[in-house]
Amino acid sequence: MSIHPAKQWHYETMAKKTVEALKKNDFDAVYASNAAEARRIVLSLIPAGATIGFGTSMTLEALGIFEDLRSGEYQPINAPWDPAAQAGPMRMPLRRQAMTADVFLAGTNAITLDGKLVNTDATGNRIAGMIFGPKKTILVAGVNKIVHTLDEALDRISEWAGPQNSRRLNYNTPCATTGICNDCRSEGRICKATVILHRRTTGTDVTVVLVGEELGL
Repeated sequence: MSIHPAKQWHYETMAKKTVEALKKNDFDAVYASNAAEARRIVLSLIPAGATIGFGTSMTLEALGIFEDLRSGEYQPINAPWDPAAQAGPMRMPLRRQAMTADVFLAGTNAITLDGKLVNTDATGNRIAGMIFGPKKTILVAGVNKIVHTLDEALDRISEWAGPQNSRRLNYNTPCATTGICNDCRSEGRICKATVILHRRTTGTDVTVVLVGEELGL
């Protein structure tokens, strides 16, 4: 279904404003008008033969980029399409290995209009890859991840992304049943660690590709 020109204009305006704010916070940032353009940009940033680590991301899946990354030109580590990397005894060792990859790919839960990245994890490997370790980190986000304030970012995670991701992953948590966060103490709780990147951390190389479409949760 096509997007109304007024809505597309609004998406582009919000995204470009956020891209400029990210740049002021020392992140590399680029606007892509749609998922196909974002896919091309991401691939252009990954050298042939690079080792690649992954943080779980429906946004990356929506780009269709996994088909390119499993072509044999790259060296995926904890590949989302590899069952052995997603479950069983190799899951954690591969996630640790991914922390020293040439390139780390992930999405982000929320981005504030003033250029802060806000993310919550159950394991911590995704947010760890944004802070330290990989030679280069590439984060892809749709305009639906843009919020005005840090409070809105945290609300987006607890009231929107958290319950839906818990449901999607079949976690046995209250929010996966009720759709509402009650700050539970469940073992399967998806929101165990939250990190706010006010600026790019020292010595890291982080590029944010902000897409003028709604992608991911």
